[in-house]
Amino acid sequence: MFIGEYKYSIDEKKRLAIPPKFRQVLGKKAVITKGLDQCLFLYSAKEWGVLAEKISKMPLTQADARGFARVMLAGAMEANIDNMGRILVPDYLKNYASMEKKVVVVGVYNRIEVWDESKWQQYNKKTESAVGDIAEKLKELGV
Repeated sequence: MFIGEYKYSIDEKKRLAIPPKFRQVLGKKAVITKGLDQCLFLYSAKEWGVLAEKISKMPLTQADARGFARVMLAGAMEANIDNMGRILVPDYLKNYASMEKKVVVVGVYNRIEVWDESKWQQYNKKTESAVGDIAEKLKELGV
């Protein structure tokens, strides 16, 4: 399980270090893709397989399903984790997430999110101020 929040920098060669605790779960290969809310999602190969299978079962006749599949699958790239625990973040993903040098790596149970640091601060501030209202809306889920 991935939990926690870590601040890192993307180096001049577009490499991002993954927190050591996360590396243990990921192993040597992962998949990075466009996420929601203008961040990137990083999955272990196993979790990516589970998600890709679910996406493949979405109805081809629904435009939203096709669009979601295209963003997630066409935007994905295998990420090899080097001996220093880094992955390459390609330009098209950095541009999608409006990432500069400073990023925040966030553990969200079965995935890792990578955010531009300023975008994470804005999102987190907004979400934390509304957490009571969000919890009220989610009560039927048993949270």
